[in-house]
Amino acid sequence: MDRKAIYKIIERDDSGSNISKIYDYFMMLMVVISIVPLLFKEQTRLFIIFDQVSVVAFIIDYLLRWFTTDLKHPSRKPLLAFVAYPFSLMAIIDMLSILPSLGILNRGMKVFRIVRLLKLGRVFRFLRYSKRIEILVRVIKKERHVLLTVLGIATFYIFATALLMFNVELNKASDSGVIVFDTFFDALYWATTTLTTVGYGDVYPVSDFGRAVSMLSSLFGVAVIALPSGVITASYLEELRKNKKEDEYDN
Repeated sequence: MDRKAIYKIIERDDSGSNISKIYDYFMMLMVVISIVPLLFKEQTRLFIIFDQVSVVAFIIDYLLRWFTTDLKHPSRKPLLAFVAYPFSLMAIIDMLSILPSLGILNRGMKVFRIVRLLKLGRVFRFLRYSKRIEILVRVIKKERHVLLTVLGIATFYIFATALLMFNVELNKASDSGVIVFDTFFDALYWATTTLTTVGYGDVYPVSDFGRAVSMLSSLFGVAVIALPSGVITASYLEELRKNKKEDEYDN
């Protein structure tokens, strides 16, 4: 099999060939299998086999993508494409998800936690094989200026309300007898959970003024959360309609 045929399979052939789809489904299955051991504290023999099988598939996939990277970037010189590939975002994610299973890291207690954390990076491999997630990523890139603006507004409001609450809410909680917002981080935590309308209830104002600020923050949070949701939903539906038209045109 030549390199072009391999490239069409691993990079989701535009013609929608069955081999390309089967490859994507197989790799997504490998991702799921590799994540299963992370759902349990104890690692059984079966989980070790899961990890070994999936990491072999990941290594082969990594090498095949590196082997055909010049076909994905025809505007670059082949040598430059091969050199640059290991430093691309998805290649780094792939490598970080592979390394823990190669025994390169020791199994010390603290390092073991890092190993499990790095393995969680395998979840992001879905970005490569799922077309729906790929569409969502394109939508986020397309609407990034609007989303960044909303993020800036939310960040400013969180900091402002946290600073306000930290300086005016000096009362002590009736159940614990300690100051509610003992540190500025406590205020930031409260402001974030309030703005996102989560409100865990473990940190809350007890004065009337503090409660008034909390109510305003909750109302503002509904508007801030609704704005990017509407933008992403509208743009996502537009991308779906565009893809549907392209598929009908290809057929």
